[in-house]
Amino acid sequence: MELRVLQYFLAVTREQSISGAAESLHLSQPTLSRQLKELEEELGKQLFIRGNRRISLTEEGMILRKRAEEVMDLIHKTRQEISVTDHGVSGDVFIGAGETDGVRLLARAARKLQESYPDIRYHIASGDTTDVLENLDKGLIDFGLLFSAVDTSKYDSVRFPVKDTYGILMRKDSPLAAKDFLTPEDLLDKPLIFNRNTKDGDLLMSWLNRSLSEIHTAATYNLLFNASLMVEEGLGYAFALDKIIHVTENSSLLFKPLSPAIHAEMNLIWKKYQFFSKAAQKFLEEITSVVTGQS
Repeated sequence: MELRVLQYFLAVTREQSISGAAESLHLSQPTLSRQLKELEEELGKQLFIRGNRRISLTEEGMILRKRAEEVMDLIHKTRQEISVTDHGVSGDVFIGAGETDGVRLLARAARKLQESYPDIRYHIASGDTTDVLENLDKGLIDFGLLFSAVDTSKYDSVRFPVKDTYGILMRKDSPLAAKDFLTPEDLLDKPLIFNRNTKDGDLLMSWLNRSLSEIHTAATYNLLFNASLMVEEGLGYAFALDKIIHVTENSSLLFKPLSPAIHAEMNLIWKKYQFFSKAAQKFLEEITSVVTGQS
C-alpha cells in the first residue's frame, strides 16, 4: 500500500466525490478511479458506497480513513522533526493530558524553556487515559500526563509533586449541597456519572465499596466539561477532580470533596527507548527540573 494511494483515498473521503478529488489532486478521473479500484482489490474489501452524487464509506473504509489519517499525521510530524535538525532547537512538542490543574506545571516548564528557545511550539491535546495511551503508542504524541499507574515495562516516567482531589460535581439545589463532604453512603442511591475508564477495583469503586453492577450509573464521560453539562441538566452526580470546572457564586454547580479523601497522583510518561527531537528532549529536561524543584 503506497502513501500516494492513501493520499488519493483521503482526498476522495474529503471531497466525497471522484471528480472533486481528481480536480484537487490534478489527476484524471479514470486514473483516480483505477487507483482506488486497485486499492480495494489489494485489501480485498469494498471501501466505498458509490451513490449518484456522493461517495460514502463502508465500515472497512471508515477504518482505513482513521488509520490513513494517523499515518499522514505521523509522517508530517517526522518531516517537521527532521527539517529542524540543522537549525538549532526549534520544532514541536506534542503532549496528551487528562483534565487536571497539573497542566500548569507543563505550562510552567514551557514558559521557562521559551526564554532560551522561543521557536519551540507546544501542542497539548486533552483526553482521558484511553486517548492518551492510544496516541502515545502510535507515536502521535511525545508525552502523556496520566493519573493511572505506570506500566514500567513500556514507559518511562517522572512523577509530578502535586495531587488532584476527587469529589462530586453537583447542582447547588441538590439535596446533598448542604454537606461539607460526601461519604459513600450519601451516593449509593444517587444516579452517578463516571469517567468512561472507571472499572471495578479501581480507586473510586474501592472507595464506594461496590461493583459497577451495584451502582446506578446514569452516564459516562471522557471530558469533564461534557459531564458538567449533564449535571447542570439534572442527569446525576459526577465524580470529578477539583479545579477543572470553575464553580463560582454565579454558577449553578458546586464541588464537594469526598470523605475519606481520595487524591490522584500524576505521572508524565513516554515510551521506553524513545528517540526524541531536540525540542522534546529540551522539554523533558526542563519539566524534570521543574517537578523535582531544581529550578
